[in-house]
Amino acid sequence: MLDIKRIPYGAWLGLILTGLLVICALFAPWIAPAGNGEIVGDVWEPMSSAHWLGTDNLGRDLLSRMIYGARTTIFIASLATALSFSLGAILGFLAAVAGGLVDTLMSRMADLLMAIPTLIFGLVVLSVLPSNNMTLILVMGVLSSTRVYRLSRAVAVDINAMDFVEAAKLRGESLRWIIFCEILPNALSPLVAELGLRFIFSVLFLSALSFLGLGVQPPEADWGGMVKENKDGIVFGIPAALIPAAAIAILSISVNLVADWVLTRTASLKGGRE
Repeated sequence: MLDIKRIPYGAWLGLILTGLLVICALFAPWIAPAGNGEIVGDVWEPMSSAHWLGTDNLGRDLLSRMIYGARTTIFIASLATALSFSLGAILGFLAAVAGGLVDTLMSRMADLLMAIPTLIFGLVVLSVLPSNNMTLILVMGVLSSTRVYRLSRAVAVDINAMDFVEAAKLRGESLRWIIFCEILPNALSPLVAELGLRFIFSVLFLSALSFLGLGVQPPEADWGGMVKENKDGIVFGIPAALIPAAAIAILSISVNLVADWVLTRTASLKGGRE
């Protein structure tokens, strides 16, 4: 059982920050003091009791935009991460177990996709396809799945050579059984660590695409797009662009703190069973 008293302080900090951001994302329409695109004041008003974080480049409440931006950023990044792990892990395990021509073809295809810089590849694809949330999730998920594939395959190759997997093959177990019941439980530790990194990569990738104009489209809010919208205010000492940038950094750090703790706990539980 999980002993709450033994959770390290870093993990507690990560859990609290991540939990607060997720709550903001889930309950944005009820928490935000103003609408997502509602004009509530003048351009770049300073922080005040009426507008806790001030206003943005169009006079919208920045706190409300941050809350709605958390919803968009976390939603798209989470679905893209789930897609990348589902696709990359299953294909990586399949390549390791099947071997031969299947392994060669899948590995070379992954190498081909990884040879092209991810941001450039994403910009080229999104410049052709319609820029909506579903397209962003598919493009980000597929591009990120190549890294998950390489890790999953490398881990599964070692596990596939172990005695308990050979015994399962001799018993006549199906390929699905070997992948999901023999290999997957023993590959959780490195995959958990990679999960946090892939989620943060998705957040940063989405923010970069939005900053370049091919990510989330206005008037919908996301943190990368908010940095772009308010970047001109930095020259005048207006922090409207720095606040969403700080939110991206906080989310990245908090998720990594949780992922590190989960990885440590998973490894210790595995060692205890051994």
